[in-house]
Amino acid sequence: MSPPIAPPGWSRWLVPPAALSVHLSIGQAYAWSVFKPPLESALHLNGTESALPFQLAIVMLGLSAAFGGTLVERNGPRWAMTVALVCFSSGFLISALGAASEQYWLIVLGYGFVGGIGLGIGYISPVSTLIKWFPDRSGMATGIAIMGFGGGALIASPWSAQMLQSFGSDHSGIALAFLVHGLVYAVFMSLGVVLVRVPRSEQPVGDGPSVVDGVQVSARSAVRTPQFWCLWVVLCMNVTVGIGILEKAAPMITDFFSDTSTPVSVSAAAGFVALLSAANMAGRIGWSSASDLIGRKNIYRVYLGVGALMYLLIASFGDSSKPLFILCALVILSFYGGGFATVPAYLKDLFGAYQVGAIHGRLLTAWSTAGVLGPLIVNWIADHQKAAGKHGPDLYGLSFMIMIGLLVIGFIANELVRPVHPRHHLSAPKEAADGRREQPA
Repeated sequence: MSPPIAPPGWSRWLVPPAALSVHLSIGQAYAWSVFKPPLESALHLNGTESALPFQLAIVMLGLSAAFGGTLVERNGPRWAMTVALVCFSSGFLISALGAASEQYWLIVLGYGFVGGIGLGIGYISPVSTLIKWFPDRSGMATGIAIMGFGGGALIASPWSAQMLQSFGSDHSGIALAFLVHGLVYAVFMSLGVVLVRVPRSEQPVGDGPSVVDGVQVSARSAVRTPQFWCLWVVLCMNVTVGIGILEKAAPMITDFFSDTSTPVSVSAAAGFVALLSAANMAGRIGWSSASDLIGRKNIYRVYLGVGALMYLLIASFGDSSKPLFILCALVILSFYGGGFATVPAYLKDLFGAYQVGAIHGRLLTAWSTAGVLGPLIVNWIADHQKAAGKHGPDLYGLSFMIMIGLLVIGFIANELVRPVHPRHHLSAPKEAADGRREQPA
């Protein structure tokens, strides 16, 4: 499938909605917890088993983004969005069959494996295209799209809960909810497939910069540079400390104030989770746009340095003030979202726009690692502290100190980022030859 070239007069502002239609859909992954209790009841599962489809989906997101990144660059955004649509929607349809037949392994296969591939390809599908359309505001452009992934759960969570209430929470009701998800998301994601275009020239914005200005590095060369691995560490640390709160948000705020005169109710804890999702989404557009003004390295100094301060404040004073606890958690989650949205622009600054989508895909293996590491640290330590007879904030003190240490490691890695050595740069003749080869016949 040839990348669709924009006709004369095509507005570049049609491309962010195309990207958003895909990211809002695949962002449903953050709402998986809505299906956990019904699945556990209907199929007699424990909590670990009901989490398996989500865990596998996140692992497949990182792997498919890493291994499929070069294909996305070669075949263009329409091909990638089509693959994402087919895999993500098919994952729900396979899961619907699994729920209807009470075969849980089909739900793991469908949502986790097949759907996870759709997550990874869909996540990176618009990145390089947005950067080519917005070389002057690449942080803002990628932030708009990736904001959708953070905000997808705000739509999917109440929608899924309403369907389960209407259809029933037995295996047939779950199957029907999965079926509706698969069909509706297929239609919604098709909007992105139809709308997306690549620019006609390397300079899509009047007198703005060309996408081939400056350094250009191939994906194969990029992974051999220290800059790539420094950014890998930066992203992994930033995601680990964010997801550590996000995954255990409701029980964490309940535990922190359980021994106070104003304990947190179940409904208030659920509201706290919704606030964190909103902060995650807002941080993706707000902080990534700010990076266009103050620079990528500086914005990561904020994410990592101020993030460490927020964790220290929670660990030291969090149980004495609910507003302080909530404010610090919201800031940390805004940095979590901002880190995801800013990293494609950071990669573009370091390696150029030539194969930034493929480089971004390889970097997302840091997300797969952090998705296991963050919850493991917080849950394992909390379980051991509880077994030792501790309760309340004492369950989390040690894990918060570890998170501060990880943020310091990320801060140091960010400081070590330097311009890429010229030996990794592509020569101008090669760039021109590659550009001609990618043009449709």
